[in-house]
Amino acid sequence: MALSTLLASPLRPVLAALLWAAPGHCRALSTPQGPRHTLDLGGIFPPFATPFSPRQEVDYARLEGNLRLYASIPFRGLVVLGSNGEYPYLAPQERLEVVSCVRRALPRDRLLLAGSGCECECCCGLCGAVCASQGTSDPSASSPATQATIQLTLSMAEAGADVALVVTPCYYRGAMTSAALVQHYTEVADASPIPVVLYSVPANTGLDLPLEAVITLAQHPNILGIKDSGGDITRIGLMVHKTRQEDFQVLAGSAGFLLSSYALGASGGVCALANILGAPLCQLDRLCREGHWQEARELQHRLIEPNTAVTRRFGIPGLKKAMEWFGYYGGPCRAPLAPLSPPQVEELRGSFSANGWL
Repeated sequence: MALSTLLASPLRPVLAALLWAAPGHCRALSTPQGPRHTLDLGGIFPPFATPFSPRQEVDYARLEGNLRLYASIPFRGLVVLGSNGEYPYLAPQERLEVVSCVRRALPRDRLLLAGSGCECECCCGLCGAVCASQGTSDPSASSPATQATIQLTLSMAEAGADVALVVTPCYYRGAMTSAALVQHYTEVADASPIPVVLYSVPANTGLDLPLEAVITLAQHPNILGIKDSGGDITRIGLMVHKTRQEDFQVLAGSAGFLLSSYALGASGGVCALANILGAPLCQLDRLCREGHWQEARELQHRLIEPNTAVTRRFGIPGLKKAMEWFGYYGGPCRAPLAPLSPPQVEELRGSFSANGWL
């Protein structure tokens, strides 16, 4: 039976444990020994915006349509179920269906990174399974978000993800010490059949994954790298420098600081703006790799304002509106995210036209 069909089954924790204890899949809860995964994350990844119909249902036809348009752009891969994918507003089964649909449509030479971080069991539909494993039938009973993240990561792997992107747990952020976060990520990486990428997005979580935790986790053979969206270039430089002895890759989490991240040794970028200006961002990636820094700087300057507009200024509603101007399907966001007002639309348009994109 496929793991995804066991999503709500009370037997799932037992079956998952048996599966990964089988020969060739043995992983303990301490850091395993063995070769590191060697996937190359170098390049640009758009964090895919989940398309919804006017009735706010996932529109799989539009999803495939956007993927066909992205196929002509030399992306390294795609991120699904991240912040820009409205991940918190998707039902558990929708998450798996989105990953499966993208995997079917995505060329095999392009990596699929899927968000699998859980704050609580209800976010992945596993409450009954996890509670049963703990000897209680109360779905509201408290149990570790680590376990839910492990279960969802297994499902994402079964659905076709190449890499699990795991956001920092943050609801009890005061208790999220370096030691607690290292334990959380270590248990997830130990249990995961696919490589793990750490995800630090303090604008949404209010929590930066501490540098000392990143350095420790970089030594884990199943932790491939980090997507850092905080925008602190000093921190990005230190992460690259302090993990240089490991096969650990740092991804810039925004187009606004992509060039400076490359200058400090970052491997690639997961950039919301790539949903709209994918080709120019891949060009910036190429210019940096080839050492054409003057041309790269001029291009980076033209990307800063549009990037700010579709991230900090107007967020996902702005991102989806701008996608429509460039031939992609943006469509509505899921409530409670609201569409932009007419004055906001004009301001958004100005950010692109003033920099020569419209």
